[in-house]
Amino acid sequence: MLPAEDRLARALAAIDAANAGDPNALRVRGALRPKELAHAELASEWVRRLCASPSEALLLAARAHHVRRWEIPREREPAGPAGYHRWRRALQQHHAEVAAEILAGCGYQPELIARVGALLRKQDLANDPEAQILEDALCLVFLETQYRELAERLPPEKLLDVTRKTLRKMSAAAIAQAHSLPLDPRDRALLERAARA
Repeated sequence: MLPAEDRLARALAAIDAANAGDPNALRVRGALRPKELAHAELASEWVRRLCASPSEALLLAARAHHVRRWEIPREREPAGPAGYHRWRRALQQHHAEVAAEILAGCGYQPELIARVGALLRKQDLANDPEAQILEDALCLVFLETQYRELAERLPPEKLLDVTRKTLRKMSAAAIAQAHSLPLDPRDRALLERAARA
C-alpha cells in the first residue's frame, strides 16, 4: 500500500489526467488551459487558502468537483429551472462515479470514496463545514473565471440576482476573499452592490 502522501499525489494526477481531455479551453491568469483542469487546480488552491488543514477527502473532492463535466452537456436537459436542476443532479452523480472509479484505482478504501462522493453531491451542505469550504472554493472559481463572460450575456438586473444568489451560498470568509479578486471594475461594483443588499 502506498504511503498516504504518495497515494494523494497519484490520485490528484489521475484526476488531472481525466480533466486534461476537456475539449473546452479557458484562459486563466494569462494561460489557455483545458477548462475543467484549470477549474480543478483553482478549486484546490482556494480550498488550501480557506482551510489551514484540509482533509484528504476535501482535497480530492476539490480536484474532482467537475471531473469530465463535458460528458454531460447542459443541452441534455430542457431549458428552465427544472431542467437545470436535473442536469446539476446528473452532473453531481457523474462526478461522484468518475471520482470513485479513479480513487478505487489508486487504492482508497470505500469509506473515503463515499465521503468524497458526499462532498461532490453537496450532501448536508448546511451542516457540513467541509462541504461549505468546497462550496466557497467553487464560488470563488466561478467569480474569477466565469463571471465576466456571464456579465456579457445577462441583463444587469439578472446578473445582480445571480450575484446575490452566489454570495448567499458563501461564508463570510469567502465573501471577503471575493472582494480581493482582480475583477473587472464593473464586476467589482456589482459584487459590492450585491453584498450590500
